[in-house]
Amino acid sequence: MATYTHGHHESVLRSHTSRGIANSAEYLRPHLQASTRLLDVGAGPGTITAEFAGVVAHVTATEINDEAMSLSRGLAAERGLTNLDFSIEDVHALSFADDTFDVVHAHQVLQHVEDPVQALREMRRVTVPGGIVAARDADYAGFHWFPLLPELDRWLELYRAAARANGGEPDAGRRLLSWARAAGFENIAATASTWCYATPEQRAWWGGMWADRILESALARQLVDSDMATREELQGISAAWTRWADDGDGWYLVPHGEILCRV
Repeated sequence: MATYTHGHHESVLRSHTSRGIANSAEYLRPHLQASTRLLDVGAGPGTITAEFAGVVAHVTATEINDEAMSLSRGLAAERGLTNLDFSIEDVHALSFADDTFDVVHAHQVLQHVEDPVQALREMRRVTVPGGIVAARDADYAGFHWFPLLPELDRWLELYRAAARANGGEPDAGRRLLSWARAAGFENIAATASTWCYATPEQRAWWGGMWADRILESALARQLVDSDMATREELQGISAAWTRWADDGDGWYLVPHGEILCRV
């Protein structure tokens, strides 16, 4: 497995716990039925997973270690959900039998794994014939914002370098279709959707989250420890995120690639 670039600092979870079906898996919703058995690969804090559990018959959530899995376990317990189980897994070599799940889903996962094509092969193997493998990933090279701040250009350059140093592919969104074809899928619907932050409240949340994240998360430690950036440079980037958030003209676009692959 590649190293997870973001880590699990509070500033990261502030972002990830905002995710649900409506803003992160709407493309999959028409394929969710009351009888569906769903595998959620890389469940993270479990907010999407928990919403799936409210729609389908059963959800199995996976993560790479107990620390990461504790987040989704805790949310499931908090919400009293009983149709979930949990499994520590490497997506490159899943422990489940062939043809186990009706839907296999991964959100913002393939950009972080060492071999996304092998991951998709495994996701396909554990899906029943006629079932769906679904994946959605951001495409960092496609991020756009205004006003144009050189410190945010530098932030994007540093993030993409750090992600690749960890064995991932930050520009995954545009590659999902090609990865799916390489994994042997033939019936693939490739689409795109976006997150956009432009209201004062949205800017305060997104900009404030990244102002903290560039100083306190695993990414920040990696950048400083590897001499890719100095602490002073990261402080300057953090300040730029705050300036962007405070600017009434501020606008930010995060594009995502999506694939629905029929097995």
